[in-house]
Amino acid sequence: MTNYRPRRAIKKAVDARFRADRYSHTMSSATDPIQTPLTLPCGAVLTTRLAKAAMTERAATSRHNPTPEHVRLYTTWAESAPGLLISGNIMTQRHSLESAGNVVVEDERALAQLSEWARVARSGGSHFWAQLSHSGRQTSRLVNNSPVSASNVGLSDWKLYAKPRPLTEAEIHEIIRSFARTATICQRAGFSGVQIHAAHGYLLSQFLSPLTNLRTDDWGGSLENRARLLLEAVRAVRSACGAEFPISVKLNSADFQKGGFAEEDSLQVIAWLADLGVDLLEISGGNYESPSFMDLTDPNAQPVRESTRRREAYFLDFAARVQERVQKIAAKLPLMITGGFRSRGFANETLASGAADVIGMGRPFLTDPYFAREFLSGKTESVELPRFRVSKAISLMSEGGYYNFQIARLLKGRQPHLALGPYRAAAHILWHETKKSFAHRLFG
Repeated sequence: MTNYRPRRAIKKAVDARFRADRYSHTMSSATDPIQTPLTLPCGAVLTTRLAKAAMTERAATSRHNPTPEHVRLYTTWAESAPGLLISGNIMTQRHSLESAGNVVVEDERALAQLSEWARVARSGGSHFWAQLSHSGRQTSRLVNNSPVSASNVGLSDWKLYAKPRPLTEAEIHEIIRSFARTATICQRAGFSGVQIHAAHGYLLSQFLSPLTNLRTDDWGGSLENRARLLLEAVRAVRSACGAEFPISVKLNSADFQKGGFAEEDSLQVIAWLADLGVDLLEISGGNYESPSFMDLTDPNAQPVRESTRRREAYFLDFAARVQERVQKIAAKLPLMITGGFRSRGFANETLASGAADVIGMGRPFLTDPYFAREFLSGKTESVELPRFRVSKAISLMSEGGYYNFQIARLLKGRQPHLALGPYRAAAHILWHETKKSFAHRLFG
């Protein structure tokens, strides 16, 4: 059964905030770390240390172009002026989608729409970066029944995803070019940077993991070979966009699967990325088969008050090992940690300690679209998100559906609907993806 009480409490708080004057707030100390600027290695400056992490919007047209809804949503988020807004997945190839509602940028056919999207997202002073992604085997049958990957290893126990075929050498080189091509178009449209998505089990992550990369050529086997696609993509984007254009990489600390991409592998890949001059590294973890990034709640778990602060940020211990590993290579590799931050005090403490340089948050932007302004000013000290008590069989779908429902409302200019139940949330995501996939098959 779903625990509704937390959501009712959140709804009451958010409704009160919507009724209040949107621009009135009490400023906290200007010396708080969360409010201080950050200069990236390329010279770009983030005005604050708070970032909206990437969350898939699933709002593109049937031809996978941005819509007026994207403009409306990011106009709202831009008013709160976090230091950085990162888009949801922008796919580099139209046959490999994380969702049938993804924006795809293969050419300049939607340059005008991309430009308007970038313009409004940057109107409040935030950086706006395009998250570049290729889904590989994590492309549903509704979109493509013949997905590609490093090898022919399918998702276990997932009937929604077909078994992939291994990419050819020529296709791998085309994927590298596609990352550079999409980055260049986004730069031309006015995006102020890009993030290359190499986490959460998408294609670049599939190449990194020995569980999904069984190749015996130059793109498989050793860690150096498995990381080749990611490193070549970074080099291609840097060459295409120039030294002053911010390039970020989102990378798993680990896949959390036995025999998969492990922490020691990740530390070495990060060292290589630092050597290439990456401007910001976002640390995450997990994939569709081990979805730590989804922040699922064990219905039987009991809160442990003594460890609350340490549980707030999932990847802090790993971040300390990153700093130790790369300090001999780069003077400073800025780190963004996303996952679990819920209090302003802990965010400030983390930044002050040097464990992270940017705090990434996602779901609070959906439960309160003006969250960034309130959090940065100190008016909001902490956030509480819904807790789901559902069976494991539908937990991932319910979780994803719940937040997709909120983003769908914000896209239409509506308030969040925080009392949504888990079964309705699961039904929402199924219907939404089916509808978008049908349009993709007809027109995409």
